[in-house]
Amino acid sequence: MVYLVLAIHTILAIVMVVLILLHSGKGGVSGIFGGGMSETFAGTSVIEKNLTRATIAVGIAFFITTALLVFVPALRL
Repeated sequence: MVYLVLAIHTILAIVMVVLILLHSGKGGVSGIFGGGMSETFAGTSVIEKNLTRATIAVGIAFFITTALLVFVPALRL
């Protein structure tokens, strides 16, 4: 069980890094993939809003797997 959660945690960590790097900041990487050519919605592109939602979802899942890795093995002692 712990190894499965650890594998998921590792995958989430890699996905989180990729999603954060895709966000457009000052000259971000997302412009390379057409981030600036999408339709806009309330001043922010739809792609950027979906990227933000995906980043938040992965962050929450990363937090949950971190909590599982910390607290579940401690409960078995």
